[in-house]
Amino acid sequence: MTLTRNIPTIRNSALWLLAIILLMVFVTSAYSQGRRSRRGVEQNEPPPTELVVARLHFGTNGYIGHRGWSHNYPASDQNLNEFIKRATGINVDVMSYSVVEMSSEELFDYPFAYISEPGEMALTATEVSNLREYIRRGGFILMDDFDGAIQIATMKSQVYRAFPDRLFVAIETSQPFFNIHFKLDNLDAMAPYVPGENITYNAILDDNGNIAIAAGFNNDLANFWEWYSQGEMPLKPSTDAFRLGANAVVYSMTH
Repeated sequence: MTLTRNIPTIRNSALWLLAIILLMVFVTSAYSQGRRSRRGVEQNEPPPTELVVARLHFGTNGYIGHRGWSHNYPASDQNLNEFIKRATGINVDVMSYSVVEMSSEELFDYPFAYISEPGEMALTATEVSNLREYIRRGGFILMDDFDGAIQIATMKSQVYRAFPDRLFVAIETSQPFFNIHFKLDNLDAMAPYVPGENITYNAILDDNGNIAIAAGFNNDLANFWEWYSQGEMPLKPSTDAFRLGANAVVYSMTH
């Protein structure tokens, strides 16, 4: 009689235990999927070429839905690499790019890095430390695709956390950064196709006075790099955008 009375209780307990286990599996799976989808893009395994560009993934404030860092990926990365391959003597392949966590030690394996939408940056303490160390070791960063007072203020505030003793300085089109491989007299051709007013570039300099971070305000190079292949951008501004990207790479490899 006692055993008969406990059978429903045992069965109920077993069902509850099974339900708890299934819930734990679901939650764990969902969490794992959430972590895998944090980037929301497919990682690339680059070939061992001389140049592999790091597309940086960094902490964000959600201003652009936490996805600004991946804008135009990977078409813009591929098209820029194809241009550099054809227009310079650099050993690079179309697939020579990789998504790199700004907080990881892997960052220091990539001398050239690209940041999209720095106006959405909200860097962690580790990312700030890595940014400072990356530049100290000779790394170069091209920042692209930000406009408006809020975004430039956000970008500067985050970079200044790593470099409180330095200020951004203007890069004039007469300087080597704009003319080291291709000559760019001005940036006017790109201006009608991007938000904001005049395109300007500012830099954080390294200890030797060379450009270590180049930030293009009111410009969106990656739009030109990606959309040109789709026939959505005119030839002249697209050509200037590709030349500017190539100049940044050549400058980074020679300074």
